[in-house]
Amino acid sequence: MAAEAGMRVNVASLLALGDDTVELLGERKDSEALAQACAGARMLRSACRSESDDLEVQMKVRDELDSLDSQRDSIEQRKEALRKMEKEMMKAQNMLSMCVSVTKIMPNFEDKDKISDIVNKNMKKLERFEFDKTTPPVDISNKLWKMV
Repeated sequence: MAAEAGMRVNVASLLALGDDTVELLGERKDSEALAQACAGARMLRSACRSESDDLEVQMKVRDELDSLDSQRDSIEQRKEALRKMEKEMMKAQNMLSMCVSVTKIMPNFEDKDKISDIVNKNMKKLERFEFDKTTPPVDISNKLWKMV
């Protein structure tokens, strides 16, 4: 019963509000003002949608620019790493060239399972040699000194 009474009060107040609204809209000036307010609200909603769309585009552009900046930084880092690797490669080649000219031994990098090189004596004669990796380093060193 109490719930029904509360419901009746709400319905009664709702009906009273509806009557007041109809009475308010019944006057000509109020309806024109309401029409102008509705038109203003539509314009405001349209402007807000336009602003929202513009902001969305700006956010997408900013995200794309951030992505491009990070890609550019990544490319710069890779270029720098490549320059360092090329510099290290040049140092290694120069070191190998110096070792070959001093020792007259040219390493053979194709067969990684064996120690094999070419000895160049007096720039005239090439002599190929091979050692197993199980051979003690002292024996390899002694044999190399005898060849050179």
